Amino acid sequence: MNISCEYLNENLRISLPSSKSISNRVLIINALSENHVLPINVSDCDDTNVMIRWLTVRPRTIDIGAAGTAMRFSTALLAVTDGEYIITGSERMKKRPIAVLVDALRSIGADIGYIENDGFPPLRIKGNIKLQGGSLSLRGDVSSQYISALLMISPYLLKGLTLQLIGNIISRPYIDMTIALMRQFGAKVEWTESDTIRVEHGRYQKQNYVVEADWSAASYWYEMLALSDRNTAVFLPNLFADSLQGDAAVADIFENLGITTDFIITADGNSCVRLSKTGYAAEFFEYDFICQPDLAQTLVVTCCFMEIPFSFKGLSTLKIKETDRLTALQTELAKLGFNIQIINDSEIRWDGKRRNLSEEELADVSIDTYDDHRMAMAFAPCVLKLPSVTINNPEVVTKSYPRFWNDLQTAGFLIS
Repeated sequence: MNISCEYLNENLRISLPSSKSISNRVLIINALSENHVLPINVSDCDDTNVMIRWLTVRPRTIDIGAAGTAMRFSTALLAVTDGEYIITGSERMKKRPIAVLVDALRSIGADIGYIENDGFPPLRIKGNIKLQGGSLSLRGDVSSQYISALLMISPYLLKGLTLQLIGNIISRPYIDMTIALMRQFGAKVEWTESDTIRVEHGRYQKQNYVVEADWSAASYWYEMLALSDRNTAVFLPNLFADSLQGDAAVADIFENLGITTDFIITADGNSCVRLSKTGYAAEFFEYDFICQPDLAQTLVVTCCFMEIPFSFKGLSTLKIKETDRLTALQTELAKLGFNIQIINDSEIRWDGKRRNLSEEELADVSIDTYDDHRMAMAFAPCVLKLPSVTINNPEVVTKSYPRFWNDLQTAGFLIS
């Protein structure tokens, strides 16, 4: 796909997809509550749709595709669901580690076996509705999805769960999101210490839950406005200042790049944010993404094209996402003249220097997306600083933002 854009249209109003993070958590909790009515406004993305399909049909063999969140959450749910199941996924999914979660579930009595390679999907799971639970310790620097998966099934363990997180806790906002959602459905869960969570045995209460819009998806519109030469206004409905999403921090992060966020109530009474430019931008940007790793690609590309040197830390989990996001960023930005450094598999730095490329060389650049939706969406806005750019395998955006390319056309992008 080739895209170009001279400038953003005026006064854009973009309806973002619903939060994938909230949707997938609510689907698990909703299923445990035995509510056969789906939550309202769930995300229309691949990761959520694959969960809806298996939760609706309940097949014995579940193909989760490339949906990492769905693989982890579903594995935990199946462990406390009566019956025997096989859960598998794409070739990339079969290379994404899951041993931390499997070991934790086994330690509280789950019957889970590896079908191909130890430590990786596919898995054979014999569900048990009478798992005991008890006490469990995990490293705090593992994926928060493992922790959330365990927490969400904990009310259905006969002894509940006391979960201690050892060492540095990464992506804490995602854990807090899970806890908040569990409480909204009636679970008794709390941090008893700074590193320990206690969940009491009980049941979730059925309710009609409405999912808010996705702050991660909003990040690409912050990026577009930051790279635009025009001071247009961008309106994004159904985003809230008191959001459960850790990626709502994007509003504060982009203050450093000249974008301000105003929370307003529209004429129809709905919540909305208005993005506008301030004219200010930092000369050097340093940030720790330990709580918002999914925003890193957006910020890396934005800073490069704004010519703002940076040092971004807290990125260790990017190695095990849909692709190795650190290496992918380094490789694709090099095509555009940016030489970014990867430090200790957890930090990215750029000194502000860029190799000069001719118009002919830039015209030949195509961005590989590595089956990663965030690679496609983070690089698309850079056409505001380039004559055009080619995005390979653009369909990957359906994983989290199916209407992304349509919304770009609404904004003034030319796509062929």
